[in-house]
Amino acid sequence: MEPARRIERGGQFPPRLSGRWPFFGHLWEMRRDPLALMSRLRAECGEIGTFDLAGHHIALLTGVEAQEAFFRAPDEQLDQAAAYPFMKPIFGEGVVFDASPEQRKQAMRNQSLRDSFMRGHAEKIAAEVERATKDWGETGEIDLLDFFAELTLYTSTACLIGPQFREELPPEVTRIFMDLERGTDALAYVNPYLPIPALRARDRARRELVARVEAIFERRAQSQEEYSDLFQILHGLRDASGERRYSDDQITGMFISMMFAGHHTTSVVSAWGILDLLRHPAWLGRVVSELDDLYADGRDVSYQALREIPLLECALKETLRLHPPLIILMRKVTHDFHYKGWTIPAGHLAAASPAISNRMPEHFPDPERYAPERFAPGRAEDRQSFAYLPFGAGRHRCVGAAFAMMQLKAIFSILLRRFEFELAQPEATYTNDCSKMVVAVQQPCRVRYHRRTASTRLRSDRTPASGSLSRSNDAYRIRLDPDLCQGHGVCVNEAPEVFALERNEGGEAELRIRRERPGADLREAVERAMRHCPTQALSIETTNDENEALAMEYQEETK
Repeated sequence: MEPARRIERGGQFPPRLSGRWPFFGHLWEMRRDPLALMSRLRAECGEIGTFDLAGHHIALLTGVEAQEAFFRAPDEQLDQAAAYPFMKPIFGEGVVFDASPEQRKQAMRNQSLRDSFMRGHAEKIAAEVERATKDWGETGEIDLLDFFAELTLYTSTACLIGPQFREELPPEVTRIFMDLERGTDALAYVNPYLPIPALRARDRARRELVARVEAIFERRAQSQEEYSDLFQILHGLRDASGERRYSDDQITGMFISMMFAGHHTTSVVSAWGILDLLRHPAWLGRVVSELDDLYADGRDVSYQALREIPLLECALKETLRLHPPLIILMRKVTHDFHYKGWTIPAGHLAAASPAISNRMPEHFPDPERYAPERFAPGRAEDRQSFAYLPFGAGRHRCVGAAFAMMQLKAIFSILLRRFEFELAQPEATYTNDCSKMVVAVQQPCRVRYHRRTASTRLRSDRTPASGSLSRSNDAYRIRLDPDLCQGHGVCVNEAPEVFALERNEGGEAELRIRRERPGADLREAVERAMRHCPTQALSIETTNDENEALAMEYQEETK
């Protein structure tokens, strides 16, 4: 390892990872096995170390303390958009990472992801699952990634854009998106315009998708039908001079960005989720038994039902821990970033890795073992906001995390009650495909299905994984971490007496705690709000202090 060098007016330059190639640095190792590369860096360099992708220096911060510093850093210091120039050819000009900070903030305010809107999404998702499986016979075989890629593309489109637009999508769209995703090859870090097959396929796919979106709007212009979905509204917006505010190319870019966020990672987790359960039949039996019991009264897959599936949720969280689709999250350093005695200089990249963090043994004992019980009450290892990172953390935590979990539970609620599945390949062939930025399941990843009947229902003893947090008559207060809150409003629906969403001076929805010390009668509602908060921004602080308990009692009595 090279000796650490001192940076002017700062700390030492982070230690460099060994094994660099001339010019290419660690690029080939990153393309071959990024998880092994980052694991080696943590073992060799500690909580901060630097690797090199053909001249791009990336400082990886690992460990809860370092990751918290990374995720809490302001945008003015660690710029998310500037870290992903290779995404511009995929999304297009003026969209997402090529947009202004205010435009990106506006995108995060997508109303369809608010709690009140998501209540209607579960029915749309259920309908899409039924539609996708209606032609399945009594038995058959599917490729999991192909099936879930198409299914989640349609579910995300129907929920986030609108059912009308979803109906106009041709079957070829799934193939187009797969070609677009080839553009996230690690070589694009070096130059996103290299004349290689993956990037050529990306450019062809984008041109084809723009043409298909243009055709949709041309057909609509000639139709007598009224359209009110999100993209039709965007298509009709005009600026002060009467010109269209968004071109078809930009609307296509928005479509691509929403689907990358809304369907791609969900399709990967869905595939791994089925495979994980098939490789652990005891847990499969518990989850299926839970679903059979839950829906025994014939209830529909509704939003409320989706919040009452604790064993399934534990299993999905464990799949997200073991197989996070985004294995590295990067930021461009715009002002020197100091951490302890180290300095990452401006112009370099800082990064955190969900894949490494989710396997830290100090936070996830026996980390390589599939153990959904680690997320049951009493352990709840997902409550470690800066250790469990399948959706990131802090102000940039994925705004669609709640939607993704709801979508997963809706899909599994139907598939596992309708069909039994079994592996159709040797177990060792189900492995990671690390050829793209989003790590997926290596294809083929085929399974066989059999339609379930009453005589083939799986039954197994269940271990409890639900229940409220331990409660007592102790005084308590609510704590809000404003860096984590994204204003979903789940807590408002659970405990409107305690929480409220109000507009701040900038017009943004901002959470306000109406009663910081609610009484015992609201404890259960507060705990539900905390448990279901998508970003884990809420916590409860309990005190046994007698004077504070009396003060709280007096406060409640005088309201």
